[in-house]
Amino acid sequence: MKAVVLGSGTWGTGFARLLADRDVEVTLASHRADDARAIAETGRNPRYSSSVDLAGIASTTIADASVADADVVVVAVPSRVFRTVVAALDGDAPVLSLTKGLDPETGERLSTLVRGRPVAMLSGPNMAEEVAAGLPAAAVIASEDEALAESLQAMLNSLVFRVYVNSDLIGVELCAAAKNVIALAAGAVDGLGLGDNAKGALVTRGLVEMARLGEAVGAESETFFGLAGMGDLVVTCWHPHGRNRRAGELIARGYTQEQALAEIGQVVEGLTTAPVLRELSHRLGIEMPITEGVCAVLAGRPLHELAADLMGRRPTAE
Repeated sequence: MKAVVLGSGTWGTGFARLLADRDVEVTLASHRADDARAIAETGRNPRYSSSVDLAGIASTTIADASVADADVVVVAVPSRVFRTVVAALDGDAPVLSLTKGLDPETGERLSTLVRGRPVAMLSGPNMAEEVAAGLPAAAVIASEDEALAESLQAMLNSLVFRVYVNSDLIGVELCAAAKNVIALAAGAVDGLGLGDNAKGALVTRGLVEMARLGEAVGAESETFFGLAGMGDLVVTCWHPHGRNRRAGELIARGYTQEQALAEIGQVVEGLTTAPVLRELSHRLGIEMPITEGVCAVLAGRPLHELAADLMGRRPTAE
């Protein structure tokens, strides 16, 4: 099996190692030529994942990557460039997307931007550093192409990385996008020192918010209480190195978005996704108070006002 991983961020790098450990012939493609060169010369990714051993994994740039003879193209790039990257692919190899977001230009699910080839989405509680370190994890692969999902499952499943399949591509993609927005809010709870009671309540209501949106677009409610929904939401909202949670924490402590991004040093998808998700909820007429609040804070509203508003909403049934 041959795989090309487009994107050498933390997750792309860790996933390349995961594939190589499954005896897949892997090429890791970087956006920057200097990153590709450093990986080729050192067998490490000094910019994002210096602890991951990349020996035996070929290195190139995304611009120079040849995917025509690949068995699968793994796309691990930020949502803002996903459309451009998949539009430039040659050949007809299937795409496995690791990107968790929506298209910021149109609000479309990213899988809908992949045309002329089968597409699948991998999601779940998969902190890249832990997967790269060989710690046990589980994930779900969603696709409308059942044969593709099962073939990818067979390629990836192991004693340390358990893979399930799911036909609800819409639900898995929405979970992957929306959980990052809720994680920003969870990080803000940490930054304000509001405690785990408040955080547990916010995350639980955030899951309800996610499921409400999914139901409106035809997703299966069970998906939101599985690995891609509850599983990924919990780890994203609690893991100390989760970028979205960390960004929310920093903003609550007085950082601007730009300062938070500079401190983290990598893409924070929730910051891109929040306004797109809010626009989608408006079009559908779906109430998403946490997402609305996150967008308001990102636009400059004081965070303490948001906390008061959420706690002061009209009492209702669960």
